[in-house]
Amino acid sequence: MANPWTGTGNPYNRAEVIERLQDTLSKGEPIIAAGAGTGISAKFIEKGGADLIIIYNSGRFRMMGHGSTAGMMAYGDANAIAMEIGEYEVLPVVNEIPVICGVHATDPRRRMWHWLLKVKEMGFSGVNNFPTHTIVDGHFRGVLEETGMSVEKEFEMVNLAGRMDMFSIVYVGSPEEAKKMAENGADAIIAHVGTTVGGSIGVTGAVATWDDTIRRTQEIIDAAKSVRDDIFYLCHGGPINTPEDVDRVLSATDCVGFVGASSLERMGVEESLTSLTREFKAVPLKR
Repeated sequence: MANPWTGTGNPYNRAEVIERLQDTLSKGEPIIAAGAGTGISAKFIEKGGADLIIIYNSGRFRMMGHGSTAGMMAYGDANAIAMEIGEYEVLPVVNEIPVICGVHATDPRRRMWHWLLKVKEMGFSGVNNFPTHTIVDGHFRGVLEETGMSVEKEFEMVNLAGRMDMFSIVYVGSPEEAKKMAENGADAIIAHVGTTVGGSIGVTGAVATWDDTIRRTQEIIDAAKSVRDDIFYLCHGGPINTPEDVDRVLSATDCVGFVGASSLERMGVEESLTSLTREFKAVPLKR
């Protein structure tokens, strides 16, 4: 059942979230998960019909006017920021859809079993692995792996969340990571193909071409499917920015949904505020 104290809304258990997503697919609709950095964003994302809301520290930076990549830097306590947004902004205003907490699994200052109990107690219905090492590569990724801050901790966190009856929706950047997430019980896998293109603070050139985006997305799906056949697959990032872009990926791959953060929350604010302000400025002044 949903919240046992109120009879509705968060927290949901793992099976309930899965059932809700399966119901969405049975209606012939895609699964839409949206990142939210403020309560007002979450409130109207829910009103728009999203299936999941994901809270992570990058959402706060986005709504402060900075690029999402700020969430990968040492500009704040990622776990504390996500928890704070959930407690004071999002969970109080979201009435019904599941809210997911971004968890920085490699944080060496926290006992992850203890932190996940706090996440669950706060009323979140699941976890997401952000900030994530799956979108870090090169020399720095190697250093992280060698110094005790390995992506393996993200796999362990997802496994632990499942044992705590929490839904997991996770980012991966490669087929190998997809297999590991599947082996550790991930319920939904997001094929991350790079930072979202566009807007005032997005990247200006696609990290991946469209051909690469389609190919990489399907390779990630195929890898996870070799382990399990009960995972939801969603697309994210790179050139995937508009509903038309999402349709293009869903038509060419086995994806059944989309995760939008910058493309929903930030782009929506940028476009609507700019155009509305211009409309007010266009009001003629009588002389």
